[in-house]
Amino acid sequence: MHRTPAAQRYTRRTWTVAAAYLGLIAANTAMTHAFSPPRVLVVAMAVASALPVVAMIALLGLYLREETDEYVRNRSVLSMLLALGAVLSLSSVLGMLQFGGLIGHVPIFLAFVAWACAWGIARFWLERRDRRAAEQP
Repeated sequence: MHRTPAAQRYTRRTWTVAAAYLGLIAANTAMTHAFSPPRVLVVAMAVASALPVVAMIALLGLYLREETDEYVRNRSVLSMLLALGAVLSLSSVLGMLQFGGLIGHVPIFLAFVAWACAWGIARFWLERRDRRAAEQP
């Protein structure tokens, strides 16, 4: 699979931010297990831990701006929209199940993780669909 220069930059930047995210989560977890930090410190660490996720979303926007291959950009946007639809649909179903008292608490911070997984599945599906269409006579 050929990756465009914009996709290579996006991957490199995302891995850097993901490493920061993992470091902050590890520090946050270690801190809360080692001692009972004051509430203000817990809030600060929670916000600091969420900032890399915000940065990853910003990096997606930067990638779309830098991507010069219109086909690749269009497919990226389409897969992002498919993932958004999947996550919004899932959250609506889960929300109604919670509202009815049928399920317990669902951690909302998993929404981005669910979106990223759905995005990957959508990208795979679109790539496979396009490859099959190209192979047909």
